[in-house]
Amino acid sequence: MLKLMEEGSKLLSDLLGRSNGNGGPYSMASETSEAIKLFSEVAQHWLTDPGKVTATQSALLRDYLQLAGATAQRMGGAEALPVAAPEAGDNRFNDPEWSRNPYFDFWKQAYLITTRWLDQVLDETEGLDERTRQRAEFYLKQMASALSPTNFPVTNPVVLRETLASNGRNLLHGMANFMHDLKKSGDVLSISQTDVEAFEVGRNIATSPGKVVFQNELIQLIQYAPSTESVHATPLLIVPPWINKFYILDLGPQKSFIRYMVGKGFTVFIVSWVNPDARLKDKTFEEYMTEGLLAATDAVKRETSSEKINVIGYCVGGTLLGTTLAYLAARGEEPFASATFFAAQVDFTKAGDLLLFIDDTQLKALSEMMAERGYLDGARMATVFNMLRPKDLIWPYIVNNYMLGKKPFPFDLLFWNQDSTRMTPANHNFYLREFYHENKLARGQMSIGGVKLDLGRVKLPIYELCAKEDHIAPAKSVFIGSRLFGGPVTYVLAGSGHIAGVINPPDKPKYQYWTNDKKAATLEAWQESATEHPGSWWPHYAGWLAEHSGAKVPARTPGAKLGAIEDAPGSYVKTKS
Repeated sequence: MLKLMEEGSKLLSDLLGRSNGNGGPYSMASETSEAIKLFSEVAQHWLTDPGKVTATQSALLRDYLQLAGATAQRMGGAEALPVAAPEAGDNRFNDPEWSRNPYFDFWKQAYLITTRWLDQVLDETEGLDERTRQRAEFYLKQMASALSPTNFPVTNPVVLRETLASNGRNLLHGMANFMHDLKKSGDVLSISQTDVEAFEVGRNIATSPGKVVFQNELIQLIQYAPSTESVHATPLLIVPPWINKFYILDLGPQKSFIRYMVGKGFTVFIVSWVNPDARLKDKTFEEYMTEGLLAATDAVKRETSSEKINVIGYCVGGTLLGTTLAYLAARGEEPFASATFFAAQVDFTKAGDLLLFIDDTQLKALSEMMAERGYLDGARMATVFNMLRPKDLIWPYIVNNYMLGKKPFPFDLLFWNQDSTRMTPANHNFYLREFYHENKLARGQMSIGGVKLDLGRVKLPIYELCAKEDHIAPAKSVFIGSRLFGGPVTYVLAGSGHIAGVINPPDKPKYQYWTNDKKAATLEAWQESATEHPGSWWPHYAGWLAEHSGAKVPARTPGAKLGAIEDAPGSYVKTKS
């Protein structure tokens, strides 16, 4: 035990030195300082109104006293109504002891009373600008998630029960798990979310058969083998985000969007982005367009002898697609029959919590950090995404791994989530500043390669999918962007979030979707008259795409014209960060 603690202390000290010594915008020191500054600003607003302070503190004290009385009743064997109860969907307090045992019930309710009071204080703080309020809400969410009694062994009945049953061996195993995560971490602690040994890309994940038919420094292009005797004449190219790896669309046979579309008679191609190192640090957003999307488009057309193709852009791949469509429209080029956007933004005025990380100070610090290393480490971006949902993506794994001493459960989606990618400084700086910070594409102020871009000149049919609970590309943000295109837009709202809303296969549908052919000025107005459909949106999309894919032709063999370089899923996707 002493040896474990000594080694763990050294590893933790090394990690803290790396994370705080680089001056990055997400370092522990800078984030703590920012949180203190914001909470101090909130406090200053309240100090100007002593009467309001007294009233709100009295309300908190009243709830505490009510809880103390209820707890005393329960300790004496009587029943008592709860003062505060978890919200629906909050699974942290599912163990029966949280309600059955007065001790744990007290800590649960005290926590809920306190955090809800803090939320109310922030809501009622007057005079804050919107950005300051949103950043304060973000840090309050981090603090509230961290201070939950579920995260401390002495106030978590599950941890206490396991500790007593195993004579503390769970804590020893937890220390070993913590050391394992420290050893594999870079500048930030990488908490294991799944058993990564249970999966291997190409063996039991990303297994749809196909061939790499084209590659350059930035991409490999995969053509998937047909599973039908005939296919639609117009092929389909998918452009996934480079922030993650493409196989989110090919997790396994039952969850694979790629396999589904192949089974519906489409010739499917997908871009597999390189996981860049410092060698590619100067690759720009424009080069991701020319050497990525446009190079892939040209290769698909040559391989299939098709004059036009259909194209999908997912997340930042959709932002690249929107930019490319405007670029091609300005040049009078029309290589696409239709375009589809999955949870993708072209307008960033309502881009959600990620906007909180983007201002001149943060961008400067991030740029300096990337310049020093030659890339943005994938773990940093993964940490940012995890911080958007800390009570789902951070603390449950700290409890499971480090307190209960268990290995994380094998889960293909979380394996993909941890398989992060690096980003080139030139591309990422442009993306954050030009899109998120200055919103130039939506404002008609962006130029690529000397060509001024106007989304209104994009006239081709568009299928726009967003997810109702998306915290990365919020539905409202996607809706606003969809109104900027000059052609017909089929807008579809899926249930759930950024990933689960998209990966919702028909065989095991978990969520619904909504459609509405009527135009509306706002998302709320669109939803009022939208039709809800149970199950997956995939069949709806396959039907829509078939209308833009021409007659049937004999199925195509991957690489029949360009040649096959290697089997799918290729080698680029297997490069670890």
